[in-house]
Amino acid sequence: MSRKVQRSNKGNHRGATRQQQAAQRESRQWSFSWLNRLLILVGSGVVVAAGLQAYITLQAIPVEQVTVTGKLRHTQTAAVQDMVQPALIGGFLGADLEKIRAQLEELPWIYEASVRRRWPNSLEIHVIEQLPIARWGEGGFLNHEGQVFHSDNAELWSDLPSLQGPAGSERQLMANYQRLEELLDEVALGVKHLEMDARGQIQAVLTGDLTLVLGGKQFLERVQRFMSVYRSELASRAVEVQRVDMRYESGLAVKFNEPAQVAGLAAE
Repeated sequence: MSRKVQRSNKGNHRGATRQQQAAQRESRQWSFSWLNRLLILVGSGVVVAAGLQAYITLQAIPVEQVTVTGKLRHTQTAAVQDMVQPALIGGFLGADLEKIRAQLEELPWIYEASVRRRWPNSLEIHVIEQLPIARWGEGGFLNHEGQVFHSDNAELWSDLPSLQGPAGSERQLMANYQRLEELLDEVALGVKHLEMDARGQIQAVLTGDLTLVLGGKQFLERVQRFMSVYRSELASRAVEVQRVDMRYESGLAVKFNEPAQVAGLAAE
């Protein structure tokens, strides 16, 4: 009986030893894992700190040059450069490019602007100026898209055709004007004035002060009908024609100058 007891005790001792060894291995593994995590955290911190320092350094770089490009006729390069200076206080990376672009496009003669950084310390600004197509109201102009803008030098463009209409009609009138100019070029006529009244009725004053009444519908059809009649009947008597009314379904009405007026025109 005593021998059996001794064997049992020996087995328990060996089991305890294996448990201790397993615990030691687990402890070593945990320590190694913790050390790896610590090294990763330290490495990450170093990288973040280096990146932050680089960012701060870049932020501190001032903008030393502002280049303005584009075909500038009304906008002075120096004026553009002076205007954007307050937005450059934040430095090369801190400059708010979208704010600069918006400020530039608020200038009367700038239609579109783009701003971009040029490494290491420059900004490049490209501007597209407004292209006045026609005069609008008092000192106003319309660009090719029918957008209204103003200028302090309106007298410089007094020879442009004038467009007139109620608020909100700018785009439609510009489209009508461009189409009318394109068509009338075939018969050597141009548009001096185009207007729309509150009812949407359109009339134009053409080369030679000929008034063309087009009404409020069938714009292209009536213009084409006028051109056909002008080629065949009116071109040879252009100085005599005062007014052509196209507001008839299948015809037109022509008003001629008085003979005395025609004689006066011929004398001139």
